[in-house]
Amino acid sequence: MMDNVPRVTKNLILINVIMFFATMINEDLMIRWFALFYPSSQYFHWWQFVTHMFMHGGFWHILFNMYTLYVFGSVLERMIGEKKFLIFYFVCGLGAAALHTGVEFLQAHSYLSAIAEGSQAAAQSYHALKLTPTVGASGAIYGVLIGYAMLFPDTRLTLIFPPVTLSAKVWVLIFAGIELLTGVTGTVGGVAHFAHLGGMLIGFLLIWYWRRQGTLFDRESL
Repeated sequence: MMDNVPRVTKNLILINVIMFFATMINEDLMIRWFALFYPSSQYFHWWQFVTHMFMHGGFWHILFNMYTLYVFGSVLERMIGEKKFLIFYFVCGLGAAALHTGVEFLQAHSYLSAIAEGSQAAAQSYHALKLTPTVGASGAIYGVLIGYAMLFPDTRLTLIFPPVTLSAKVWVLIFAGIELLTGVTGTVGGVAHFAHLGGMLIGFLLIWYWRRQGTLFDRESL
């Protein structure tokens, strides 16, 4: 099945799988060194902005992300070329991490203000924020999804559950709305909603910019 997958997409999937199995062998070590921690955390290292994209929190997490990368990343890579797709993927992932960390900064600032006023609850929340790792390729994956929707907006897609068929552009708008709503309201915990939105935003801006410059398609790959 992997024989027909373009090179960059294939290698990204392989690296993710290798990192997942390494995490199964020594989860504590892998999380401490390669998950993304808030910059004031004792566990933070600069390279985590990249390595967290290859870490996952469980089987279903990596299965969903890698299946999505396989389906949509393969098409996107063939359309825009290996080099541009690789740049696109990592810039989306970095943008996702940047927005996620920015939101954490606002939360931390709020906690520190409350701590200065003597709030023990804020102190506990700030401590928890510094010790909470962020893992997953989802930010980059959401960038791939919006990239696909921009190139093939009217393609009809059907979810496995619920089995509803809509155009790619409508699905992306629905996903973005869900992430924004759940991120702002905090109704779904344990998910980096703003990282997803960051990946989508950067993906949109990159495709828009390349189109505007007339450099979206890698002529050497056509």
